[in-house]
Amino acid sequence: MRRTTALRTALSAALLLGAWAGAGFPSASAADTPTGSSSAAPASDGLLTAMQRDLGLTASQARARLSAEKTATALQPKARHAAGASYGGSWFDPATGHLTVAVTDTEQAAAVRATGAAVRLVTHTEKSLDSFKAKLDKLDAPSGVSSWHVDPRANKVVIDVVASRQSDNDVQAFVRKARETGPVSVVKTTEAPKTFSAGTVGGDPYYTGNVRCSIGFSVYGGFVTAGHCGRAGAGVSGWDGSYIGNFQGSSFPGDDYAWVNVGSGWWTVPVVLGWGTVSDQLVRGSNVAPIGASICRSGSTSHWHCGNVLATNDTVNYSQGAVYQMTKTSVCAEPGDSGGSFISGDQAQGVTSGGWGNCSSGGETWHQPINEILNRYGLTLHTA
Repeated sequence: MRRTTALRTALSAALLLGAWAGAGFPSASAADTPTGSSSAAPASDGLLTAMQRDLGLTASQARARLSAEKTATALQPKARHAAGASYGGSWFDPATGHLTVAVTDTEQAAAVRATGAAVRLVTHTEKSLDSFKAKLDKLDAPSGVSSWHVDPRANKVVIDVVASRQSDNDVQAFVRKARETGPVSVVKTTEAPKTFSAGTVGGDPYYTGNVRCSIGFSVYGGFVTAGHCGRAGAGVSGWDGSYIGNFQGSSFPGDDYAWVNVGSGWWTVPVVLGWGTVSDQLVRGSNVAPIGASICRSGSTSHWHCGNVLATNDTVNYSQGAVYQMTKTSVCAEPGDSGGSFISGDQAQGVTSGGWGNCSSGGETWHQPINEILNRYGLTLHTA
């Protein structure tokens, strides 16, 4: 945060404290426990500008998409309930502006259509695909295997393999084992994922030791961030070097979440910083955006960028170990962005974990869903 006046200094300190910030990365999925919603406008002018830049939309298209996504997000739990045991997953289709729900039973399809959602008949339920993916989670994955997740649109488990490593014996052996146990699709990716923490450099971050990371979201009593940024008990200082608090809980690998208590003159606010690129964004809840929805990320290195939700319940195979139940996105990120905010409209989604690429050439990034962090530590999201 660049502070140019006394007022901006005070406001920025408040924002930094618990609203968010990006600068390091790892991952996981969240329970559907929304903390609030609002009938207010779904985004600031700055967010709309960022969506135009990163998603190639006009201002009216960005506004219409956010409105459609808000409707789809609210519809998703109703449609899932209507699908019952035949539920095969759901996703938002930007081309139609509608939520599509996969089902295995024609009778349940009628019930889902009655909610207003589109329907696709499939062979496998989400429960059966999740069970299959859980078997893959127990395998020892080689470094050439980037990640794997259930894709409701393909009705399969998709395995991402680093293109330059696809012929490796251990990669082929992993894929063979996967094919023996269930429906699999293999997709080539450019690079292996890595966390996005960074050494101490200037900016508007928080620091622990010689590592710079970013604040994710304010919770009452502190803020949430990535687990790979620090272990429980580690001290944390702010952008100005002053003491903030300590890591109260942290998990990585397996998960990638942590929370830090706040004190010593720091306080929390329900805001994600825009870094002057976009207006600061208020946080009004944590309803989970569906696959296909737009999503934006704020971090202390690359600041504000947008993309789409590509997958949920994704297992990411970092060099430090696998992290489960992550959400995969097309948003770029860079070292130092770890822990920062992922937000869709005004709804908190998660904290930046890791990925590949950068914000010049592009890439993909994973986040740890916010609701899982809140549930794990018994925290309450600070909302407007």
